Amino acid sequence: SLLSGAASAGCGGSFCAIATDEDALGPWTKPGWRLDLRGEFVRQSTLRSGRDKVSPAAAPDSTDESLTRNRNLLASLDYAWDERWGATVTLPWVGRRHEHTAYDAAGAATAESWRFGRAGDARIVGRYQISGLPDHEHAFGVQFGLKLPTGGTRQAFNAGVRAGEPLDRGLQLGSGTTDLLLGAYGFGELAQDWGVFGQVLFQKPLAEKDGFKPGDGVNANLGLRYTGFAAVTPHLQLSARIEGRESGVNADGENSGATLVYLSPGLTFTLSPRFQVYAFAQVPVAQRVTGLQIEPRWSASLGLHWTL
Repeated sequence: SLLSGAASAGCGGSFCAIATDEDALGPWTKPGWRLDLRGEFVRQSTLRSGRDKVSPAAAPDSTDESLTRNRNLLASLDYAWDERWGATVTLPWVGRRHEHTAYDAAGAATAESWRFGRAGDARIVGRYQISGLPDHEHAFGVQFGLKLPTGGTRQAFNAGVRAGEPLDRGLQLGSGTTDLLLGAYGFGELAQDWGVFGQVLFQKPLAEKDGFKPGDGVNANLGLRYTGFAAVTPHLQLSARIEGRESGVNADGENSGATLVYLSPGLTFTLSPRFQVYAFAQVPVAQRVTGLQIEPRWSASLGLHWTL
């Protein structure tokens, strides 16, 4: 699936940056329905500034970020009319808990936290695939669609002196904006028993909402898989995400925007011609953030891919 959520300002990326659609797990050119269900665990606990890991420093009118724990479920339903045309609808369910320490003007510390579990912003992405060789071993396609403002923007603090007050807009379930999605992908055989795929997606918010507009984003994935085993396929993905700064009177431009690169080894288990189970781990290999943000040391995904 394509990435289904924005990064949270000050709190790093909240979704794994991997691709688990049919082109990443193995090309599929037949018409029909496909269902992908992916569970994710992303624990953000490393405070960073620029390229460096930093330690929290208590200061008046400041906040020491401690932990953001994300448990996400992404459901993607795909339909292909034929080998060229198809579309995917993705809806994320986001379970998120955050903890930090806030300091007032006198330097007094207060623990604050919030948590929620609700649906986030949905995506609808169409594709047009240009078939390559007659045996469909190579292909190229383009993607186009929208991210819809279905996630809530009124989540509030659960504990601390600001209990009941709304969270910063960049920390909400949804951005409140409709975003344009444009991308391209390709897959093919690199050598005997080796498959390769590439994917890039550009995301552009179309308008500001309530004094907030997320930055433009680019997600890119390059993957390699070994197909020499009968029932198990090893994968290795290199993923990059570039996020622009937020803008608007309710934005946190000083602590948003990043360039993040991840390496993700994984395995796909083919249980039947129609059913696959997969697992990926993800570790950062390069991180550069604007201001102060907390990022994950690792994350994990477990899912299933079912051809209906």
